[in-house]
Amino acid sequence: MGSDTALPRNEGGEQRLRLSRLLSLRQRILAVNIFVVVILAGGLFYLDSLRIRLTESRVERARAEASMVATTLGGLPRPAWPAMLERLGRDSGARLRVFAADGALLADNWAMGPPTYELRDPADERWYRSAARWLDNGVDALVVAASRPMLVNDESRRAAWPEIATALQSRRAAVEVRRAPEGTPFISAAVPVAAGGESLLLTVNARDIRRQVRAERFWLALALLATLIFSILLSRFLARTIATPLRRLAIAAHRVRLGRAREVDVPVLPERRDEIGLLARALADMTQSLRQRIDATEAFAADVTHELKNPLASLRSAVDSLDRIDDPALRAQLLDVVRQDVGRLDRLVVDIAEASRLDAELSRARFEPIDLATFIGNLLPMWETRRPEVSVAFARPRLGSAVVMGEESRLARLLDNLVDNAISFSPESGLVEIKASADGDQVKISVEDQGSGVPEEAREAIFNRFHSIRPEADFGRHSGLGLAIARAIVEGHGGRIEVGDRRDGRAGARFVVRLPGAAA
Repeated sequence: MGSDTALPRNEGGEQRLRLSRLLSLRQRILAVNIFVVVILAGGLFYLDSLRIRLTESRVERARAEASMVATTLGGLPRPAWPAMLERLGRDSGARLRVFAADGALLADNWAMGPPTYELRDPADERWYRSAARWLDNGVDALVVAASRPMLVNDESRRAAWPEIATALQSRRAAVEVRRAPEGTPFISAAVPVAAGGESLLLTVNARDIRRQVRAERFWLALALLATLIFSILLSRFLARTIATPLRRLAIAAHRVRLGRAREVDVPVLPERRDEIGLLARALADMTQSLRQRIDATEAFAADVTHELKNPLASLRSAVDSLDRIDDPALRAQLLDVVRQDVGRLDRLVVDIAEASRLDAELSRARFEPIDLATFIGNLLPMWETRRPEVSVAFARPRLGSAVVMGEESRLARLLDNLVDNAISFSPESGLVEIKASADGDQVKISVEDQGSGVPEEAREAIFNRFHSIRPEADFGRHSGLGLAIARAIVEGHGGRIEVGDRRDGRAGARFVVRLPGAAA
């Protein structure tokens, strides 16, 4: 049994993938879907690059605005500077201050109007702003963002702004980016105003950068959450529709392999029209076929045991009686019984071996075209000598008109069993007729005898193993496997066999075999 069910080892292709050995199908489905989420999570790094680009753009804007304001102030008298700073600061949203060469504050647009930005104390903010700031810090830590110095206070002392000294020394704009208390970028730009040593300081709390980044992160988080939910639901759906049925089929196949074919209920999944459904139905059909084969094997074994017991019992009785009988005539009669029983056992063993290996041999056989006109003609002399008082006639067809694809030795056994059966049932001076002819895309072979025929109610049973309706005088001369072997050979060649009455209405049986023609 083990050799019949063992599968050949396949070391190539997908079976060599280590991933297939490490992860179950359910885990691989989940991994494929989570991969999409992981790719989407990479958008967080996109947010960091977006913030960098926005900050750099705002730095250049602050540099340009500071240079423009310094140029404008350089063309105005000093008394007009405060009013100009107030107007320009209101338009740009920045705080503009001018320091003298000695560091004194000369002008401040906030002194002329309302503040243009606000520095918020994190302790006074609501919880959701604190949560957002905590999330900002977490994302910064995740992407290893560059750390900015903290703005301690927006002081109006020139010494508190080192970039002013840098700008005076280099005679061009100097920009510095700090972090406001609430975590937003704080940009300061310093630029010389005139040759007298005055300097302009432009500062702005770039809260809009944080707002844009948070807005992008919000929509990205929504997309990430939706994708995550969809991936989990899709993974569960795929696991339920693929992995779970496959697991059920694997468990059923394992139970069948353990020899529990009769108690295994293989799921058929009739509602599935995909590959899983096809696999389930194929496995169910295979299990059903296996059950039938097991039942047939057990029945065959029981029949073999029963058929062997009869000649063995007769043989034992005859052998035991030989020691107690001195009459030569009776001893000769007992020896004749022994010879008949030995012959019967020999026929049984040969036919049983033939029947048991027939299916396996036919599955491996290579079929070749066989012209029945020549093939049956070559077998005819053997049948004519089997029982001389019975004639065997063959209506030979034209060469090439009755050609089948088959295995020569098996077809010879098929015809020999049918003709031998017809000869054995034929009366003295009887006639056995053999015909072969093309019938559409099939080839029909008929064997007719002039015996008693086969009763209609027994026409199916005669093809069962060890079934025989022979007369008492013929007992023991046949194993009862001939017609069973004949049907197995016919079915192994893709054909069918049936028995009926003679077409001319006279007594006798007519066996008809239909095999696919070689052209078909």
